[in-house]
Amino acid sequence: MAGAGEDDAAPPPPSPDRQQPMEEAAAAAKRSRSENHHGLADGPSFRMEDLPAEVQPVIISLLPLKEAVRTSIVSRSWTTLWRFHCDLCFDVDSNTDDNSAHQVNGTGTNDQSTNRYNTKITRAKFMETVNSVIQRHSGIGINKFSISCDLHKEDSHHLDKWIRFAASSKAKIIDFHRKISDYRVEEAPHFPLEALDAQGSSFVQSLSLASVSIKPRSGICRFTILRRLVLSSVQIFGDFPGLLAKCSRLEDLEIKWCSGVDDLIVPHTLDKLQHLLIAGMDVQMVEFHATDLAHFEYKGRVTPIVLHGCLKLEKATIAFEASNVLPHAFNVIPSISPVKILIVRAFISKYGQSLELPLRPQGMFMHLRHMTCKIIVLARDVNDYNGVLQLAHWLDSAPRLETLDLHMSYLRSGAFVSAEVAGVEAPCMRRHDHLKTVFMSGFQCYKSQIELACCILGNASVLEQLTVEAIWGDDDYGRICEWAEVTSKRFGKYAAFSVAGRMPL
Repeated sequence: MAGAGEDDAAPPPPSPDRQQPMEEAAAAAKRSRSENHHGLADGPSFRMEDLPAEVQPVIISLLPLKEAVRTSIVSRSWTTLWRFHCDLCFDVDSNTDDNSAHQVNGTGTNDQSTNRYNTKITRAKFMETVNSVIQRHSGIGINKFSISCDLHKEDSHHLDKWIRFAASSKAKIIDFHRKISDYRVEEAPHFPLEALDAQGSSFVQSLSLASVSIKPRSGICRFTILRRLVLSSVQIFGDFPGLLAKCSRLEDLEIKWCSGVDDLIVPHTLDKLQHLLIAGMDVQMVEFHATDLAHFEYKGRVTPIVLHGCLKLEKATIAFEASNVLPHAFNVIPSISPVKILIVRAFISKYGQSLELPLRPQGMFMHLRHMTCKIIVLARDVNDYNGVLQLAHWLDSAPRLETLDLHMSYLRSGAFVSAEVAGVEAPCMRRHDHLKTVFMSGFQCYKSQIELACCILGNASVLEQLTVEAIWGDDDYGRICEWAEVTSKRFGKYAAFSVAGRMPL
């Protein structure tokens, strides 16, 4: 027994001379592990707190707002950094977790039971979150203030509070997009334009609004540095031309599907305006004075359009909703004649009524170099309808055209026309000495398509490439290639004529 007790006895403690080196070795090993853990074994340690105080909020601002709020649990010294975030963007559909909401309210916790995501938060919770953030934010250095949510008319006082905060914080970009599933005009909240005058003048450079109502008033501030204005599905009450007159530096204006405006007539000169987009507007007249306009887009019903002094216009996009209005783009909008790039979308119907317009162009597009035509043809028997051929007349208005892209869609099927029709007479068309490249999609060897292609081949003296696009695997693909070979021989342009294939949709 005694021997066993001796065997189990603890070894004698090390002498003081041996204990000190062991403690130093353990401390060195601990330092080494710490350096290796942080990846800084070869250099000095780095902490966020070592940066200048004014730099720390800038770094935090590189994170999305939700992630910036979460950083407040990392260190006590980081608790207030998110309050200087320069981009306050709120989206009701963004994933939000309870822990983030607690951080905004200053009650952060690491409890994993509260760190979970919800796919959607209620409107009331959303408004509570926004109110909590703007209450605790410093209100300094805001660049962008954006809200996307479903806000009702009775919630307008919240919107008024948010916009006044953004204005007092001198936000440069303000976006408010009302998300709606069942839109009712009478429920649109009022956007307080007058709130942007909180500092005596507006600091907003970009304003984008969707599904709200606005009421411009005569006493509203001058938007002296506003460069971009986007209105989408907005109810407009009051003096809208007067509002635009206060935007002396406006460069980009988009008005889409707005109501409350009978005529878009702006008598004041917008000499900085470079891009103008009008879409889905039920107006009787469009008239602007924009001497620096470079790009004009119109999508909607046929209506008189007058653009004064647009000698710098380089690109125009015209898309009409009515049928048989292709001549309208060439004859009734003389203001777009200086363009270099023209995009036209039109419906051609055998059954619709045509406008009382000349069959030949009245003006000349002397600077036009690139034209894109998107034509939708409505006809029961496409081989008996030659509406596409009118394009040959409109090409005469662009004698210096270099590139033509023609995209054709047919909403009625017709019988295939075999290669023998390659000998049909082409419509009358002037000689083109600059047209080098032509691309035709939706090509199915319909009679009018063949006549138009032959017209181009016969009159484009410097043509380098005419490509017709067919669908691989389609029964007509082989016959289109056969027709292309016959036509190439006829015009002696083997290198210039080719068939491109695309996969079926």
